[in-house]
Amino acid sequence: MSLRGRAVLITSGPTREHLDPVRFLTNASSGAMGFALAAAAKAAGARVTVVSGPTALPAPRGVAVVRVVTALEMRRETLKRSRAADAVIGAAAVSDWRVPSVARHKIKRSPSAVRLTLVPNPDIIKDAAERRRPGQVFVGFALETRRAAGHARGKLIRKGLDLVVANGPESLASGRIAAILVGREGDRRLPPGPKTKVAKTVVAEIERLLNERRA
Repeated sequence: MSLRGRAVLITSGPTREHLDPVRFLTNASSGAMGFALAAAAKAAGARVTVVSGPTALPAPRGVAVVRVVTALEMRRETLKRSRAADAVIGAAAVSDWRVPSVARHKIKRSPSAVRLTLVPNPDIIKDAAERRRPGQVFVGFALETRRAAGHARGKLIRKGLDLVVANGPESLASGRIAAILVGREGDRRLPPGPKTKVAKTVVAEIERLLNERRA
């Protein structure tokens, strides 16, 4: 397996959407899958950049990491770099919503109910794929609680991707993942295993797709 001379861009980890200076919306993503993909791509010879949300995990050696917090920051840093990459992998668990404006001061406790108005965040991998140049490969992730393969296939088509890795919530903050690779040619169910092993399989599939475009 070789990605020598290739550039790979990966989004990883969760994002945080602040409500006020001390509270935020987020999820249980640890960033382990994104960093496993980065390590696999680096081992295959690629130049790897990770746009990472908040994580306590150490970055793989030899991988450039751009630290961000919010979905809008992740989008900005990803789109800066996406056209220069040969492959873009959207492995981050991006918050789907944010508040329209963050309160300047801590929202104080009160006996009354607090209602939040949330607005949708942009779809980062879709926005990057819309700016694609010829020969690039785009990979997304679909974390689903039901009909994983069907939802992943919908995302593949709707977002203009080449591959979607479907998985479930049990993979969050875990070192293992049960995944289905959903591509233009069909689906491939992988046996549950360490994220490091699944990452190597995904990277091998990316290499195959890149080689097909070069042929």
